[in-house]
Amino acid sequence: MPDETTAELIDAHLLTVQDFPSEGILFRDVTSVYANGRAFSSVVDAFASHDWGQVDAVLGIEARGFGIAAAMAYARGVGMVSVRKAGKLPGDLLSEDYALEYGTATLQVQPDVLPEGSRVVILDDLLATGGTLAAVVKLAERAGWIVAGIGVVIALDDLGGRAALPGHEVLELSTYPAS
Repeated sequence: MPDETTAELIDAHLLTVQDFPSEGILFRDVTSVYANGRAFSSVVDAFASHDWGQVDAVLGIEARGFGIAAAMAYARGVGMVSVRKAGKLPGDLLSEDYALEYGTATLQVQPDVLPEGSRVVILDDLLATGGTLAAVVKLAERAGWIVAGIGVVIALDDLGGRAALPGHEVLELSTYPAS
């Protein structure tokens, strides 16, 4: 579990927006956490210093996962792989559809950027229902990579997201109710 300071910094800087992107949704926005140097450094340090075992690369999910994934990869001296929305990456791709609260979406990754057997950590800003992260786990496994763990800045603890990620360690730096 992260030290209290990281959770406190997240709590102090997290922006909560009512009725975004649609009515009834309480949106937790980490942009202001990332914008504060002390909070961002604490988040990156918590992920980079966690005992994930051997890590060959960090997967960052578009878009709020990119910054923390790149920073952790730099801190650990490993590569960073972008997991993007459909139509944003060139070349041979793996695709995975997943459900959103308000529709469906597709994520893609370039499987040839890492060799099979590479150990990866998946980072994102938020764990809600687990649909996005479960799709990325499937992409990583289809690419032949081993998921060493999953890290999120915040988790909405009453939406059951961990249940969508059986058998995977999930490091949550802070938790909040969904509403």
